[in-house]
Amino acid sequence: MELSEDLQWRGQIKDKTFNDITWLDKPKTFYLGVDCSSSSMTIGNLAVFMLARRLLDAGWTTYLLVGGATSLVGDPGGKDNERDLKTRKEIEFNVQAIKQQVSKLFDGKDFTLVDNYDWFSKINYLDFLRDVGKHYSMTELLQRDYIASRIGKDGSGISYAEFSYSLIQGYDYWHLYTKYNVVLQIGGSDQWGNMLSGVPLIRKKENADVQALSSPLVLDKNTGKKFGKSEDGAIWLDAKLTSPYKFYQFWLNVDDDSVFDYLKIYTLLTKEQIQDVMTQFNKDQSGRYAQKTLAYEVTKIVHGQKKADSLQRISQALFVTKDYLNLTKDDFIELGAELGLYNVSKDSDLAQTLVDTKLASSKAEARRFIKDNAVYCNGKQLNQDLTHLPQNLINKDYCVLRRGKNNQVVISII
Repeated sequence: MELSEDLQWRGQIKDKTFNDITWLDKPKTFYLGVDCSSSSMTIGNLAVFMLARRLLDAGWTTYLLVGGATSLVGDPGGKDNERDLKTRKEIEFNVQAIKQQVSKLFDGKDFTLVDNYDWFSKINYLDFLRDVGKHYSMTELLQRDYIASRIGKDGSGISYAEFSYSLIQGYDYWHLYTKYNVVLQIGGSDQWGNMLSGVPLIRKKENADVQALSSPLVLDKNTGKKFGKSEDGAIWLDAKLTSPYKFYQFWLNVDDDSVFDYLKIYTLLTKEQIQDVMTQFNKDQSGRYAQKTLAYEVTKIVHGQKKADSLQRISQALFVTKDYLNLTKDDFIELGAELGLYNVSKDSDLAQTLVDTKLASSKAEARRFIKDNAVYCNGKQLNQDLTHLPQNLINKDYCVLRRGKNNQVVISII
């Protein structure tokens, strides 16, 4: 399948400056920029990075840009109010963090990372006005949706700094064109106005045609909001902000109506592989085979195969088999980071262990739970006469101790 046909099937083409999508089938050079106002990308960013990955795998020369300069100004796109400015030190920290994420996503692939602070820090303001600002019409800029909404009736207003953001992004494209022969910029559809800034600038300054391509924003079909937003906030790619366990569970719990679209956007599975997944899924949707495949494949891309394998085993043990014999020591530690990990002596009294792990508020309550057969060790219900954790149920010096259906912790036997 040609690249253009594949992208169209996956629903990853929205706006474009070229008429014939087969233009994409002859590899050239493209770039994708990422904002560094946060120290991590979200799964919203991941969607367009998957588009970049498909271009790269199809033979396109790839430049990935971190916005060390643009993030100091603030992107007005998709914002109703002015962004709070961050310090250079904060942005530099974010830039390094984003660079690490990008490198992990494209591990083993041939691409070039660039930071627009490297060239913007050397630009003279008067030169910028003459060489760039002179080529932009105020009329055109004021008509852009994200600017018009801010300066119109009931708008919050926009600073000159954020108003100028589009020119800065246009300059990025011109710089990358002249230095690296970049002829395509890609991004999310909320960036379309900014993406269009470079195309006419290069045409006017270099008498050359370059292109732009946007992919649709991924929306939650149930809420209409950007995908990955929840009451607790965004789903981050940084394991410190969204744990790999929560990340895996997020994908495992997507709804049946959306899982096909997410498999197309967020995985590297081929069309034939995805169709096979959906065929098996539709035979018994209660088994959630499509969601399980999605969770594993996306986690593998973001956190690596070892972590994906571990979370797959953990999920199978917790929600399907209730059998923890296949879990490794690292699996128990991973699960303990989520549920709570407690060190317990093998000779510890069982009732006291329930209290120490906060599964019971007192030893009297703990004994009542044990008597009512409400305590489980590695998925096995404990006999009401037990006074200690049974060693035959301990796996690699670890166990999942559960009280009732959902209250559980990980125990490390010392």
